[in-house]
Amino acid sequence: MQVTASAYLLLGTNMGDRLAQLSHARNEISTKIGNLHRISSIYETGAWGHEDQPNYLNQVVGVATTLKPLPLLATINAIEKRMGRIRVNKWESRLIDIDILYYADEVIDEPNLQVPHPHLPNRRFALAPLQEIAATFVHPILGKTTDELLDETSDRLAVRLFNPDTYEQDEF
Repeated sequence: MQVTASAYLLLGTNMGDRLAQLSHARNEISTKIGNLHRISSIYETGAWGHEDQPNYLNQVVGVATTLKPLPLLATINAIEKRMGRIRVNKWESRLIDIDILYYADEVIDEPNLQVPHPHLPNRRFALAPLQEIAATFVHPILGKTTDELLDETSDRLAVRLFNPDTYEQDEF
C-alpha cells in the first residue's frame, strides 16, 4: 500500500501569459504528482530579489502525493523544464517556478532540498497564499502557524489578490 503525504507547493511566474502558466502547472502537478486538495487564490506581487522585473503571479497548492521528497523534487524540476524554464541566474524572471514549501511535517536537509523551504518565513508572497489554505499549519522547525509567520515576517513586499479584470498579458 502506498503512503500518501500532503505537500504544499508555491507556484510563481512573471513571463508570458502568467494565468496560462499557472493553469498549466496545476494540470501538470495534478497529473504527475497527485490530487490537488487545496488551491489558493492567485496573488500578484512585485519581484523579490531583483525588483526590476515584471510582477509575479503566485499561488499555493496542497497536493496529496505518494512521491517521497527527492522524487517529488525531480518531478517538479521535470515539469518546470517541460514548461520551458531555463535556470541561469538566481531570482531571475521565469516562465514557471515551483517550490516545495512543506512536505507533511517533515524536516529535510539534503544538498538539493531543504524542507520546510528555508526562506518561507521571509517571503510574504509565499505566506499570503499559504495562509489562505493552511493558516493553522505549524512550521515543524519554528513551531509557528502560517498566521503567526505572516504576522511576524519582516518582508514588506506588496502582495495583493490578483484582479483578472485588469489583467494584461506580458510579452517575453
